[in-house]
Amino acid sequence: MNRQRAVIAMFLAAAVGVAAYVTVPRRADLTAFEPGRTAWLETLMWRHYYDQRFMVLAADLYLLAREQDGFSPLDSVRIAVAAARAAKAFQPTTSRAEAQVAVPLLVDYFAMLAQGAPEPVDTVAAAHAELDWWQARRERAKPDVYGFTIAQVASLLYGVDDADVRAFGVIRAQAMEFRDARGNNITEADWAAIEQQLLAAYQHLKRAVSRRTKIG
Repeated sequence: MNRQRAVIAMFLAAAVGVAAYVTVPRRADLTAFEPGRTAWLETLMWRHYYDQRFMVLAADLYLLAREQDGFSPLDSVRIAVAAARAAKAFQPTTSRAEAQVAVPLLVDYFAMLAQGAPEPVDTVAAAHAELDWWQARRERAKPDVYGFTIAQVASLLYGVDDADVRAFGVIRAQAMEFRDARGNNITEADWAAIEQQLLAAYQHLKRAVSRRTKIG
């Protein structure tokens, strides 16, 4: 009987430990990302999005939130699910009016990300800006046009707006245009080139947020 009680006690202690690890809030920090790792993860996300592998996409998003932004495992899951749901809702739409279905999901997503932002975030504005560049890209706008909308989203999240943030948005948009131009004929070499473009973009963003941190 004593042995059985000891086993039960050990099991309960382990369960409490796991629950604490998963749910206890962390000090998330959106500015703490490493450009190389982030570029690699985003390249994976793009691949899985175009393959419509939304469960795997959610796993990529989890790694990004957990590893790069420092969210708790539970919050990382919530962020990943919210982002994947928004992407999945947007993908089958065929007009700006239909695409509005993704707005509430994006608001939820940005509300969770805002917990790691350096200052308060207008989550509704961020959601609408995010959807705007998604749609602009679908409408084949030029990268130097919707790239500035990508930069606007970054500015809302990171609280900084300068030349490096704008370069981040435009280079990221150029990587998207490169991907779209390859279509179904995209190769591994193309994906490697995309990763390098994204690396350059995130290096610009890192410089911008690092300057903000020093000033703050």
